[in-house]
Amino acid sequence: MPTQQIKALPEPVEIDPSRTALVVIDMQNAFGSAGGMFDKAGIDITGIQKAVPPTAAAVQGARRAGIKVVWIKMGFQPDLSDLGAEDVPNGFLFLHLGVKDGVLARDQWGTDIVDELTPEDGEPVICKTRFSAFYRTDLDELLRSYGAKHLIITGCTTSICVESTIRDAFFRDYHCILLEDCAAEPMGRNLSRSNHEATVLLIERIFGSVSNSSDFTNAAQPAGALTA
Repeated sequence: MPTQQIKALPEPVEIDPSRTALVVIDMQNAFGSAGGMFDKAGIDITGIQKAVPPTAAAVQGARRAGIKVVWIKMGFQPDLSDLGAEDVPNGFLFLHLGVKDGVLARDQWGTDIVDELTPEDGEPVICKTRFSAFYRTDLDELLRSYGAKHLIITGCTTSICVESTIRDAFFRDYHCILLEDCAAEPMGRNLSRSNHEATVLLIERIFGSVSNSSDFTNAAQPAGALTA
């Protein structure tokens, strides 16, 4: 399969679609839908909702190009046995966000991917219990089975689950390309430089590359297709 060049910072990236996966992180009702966990906690979800259409475009572009799509979502066992104790950071954080009410229980509405981003049959959906999608999941094994070298990263929130996953991917020798308009971060939006912007700069300078949905979909064309 011919390689394709994605316009990105700090420099364009040449990818082989057969060795590339698009990873969608935590675009689920608990974080991005009205009535979800974030919304009920008073967290502004408008940025996450704004990221949905470009993410949908990137997913469709990946499918057309034969790039595998992998879905990640935060989800705990109903008995919270995989949450962690209340006196450790992960347990403390999520207990105070209301997980005892089942808002992040697996196979419930809160852990469903938002309607506009429905996974297709055969696309893997991996549940995680910590910020990084690699922590105690089979994501690395799955990506190795694909022979993946490049990961196209989308999702929320930018400075937490997205950045944690990209850092772990870096340690495992994957080259990550963050699609900036397909990621969102409510925290720090009112600061002179938002947490989203800080993470984007960090990834561009250290942990990978930064592009956007338009440049990705323009590059990820099936063989013989014309660029828009």
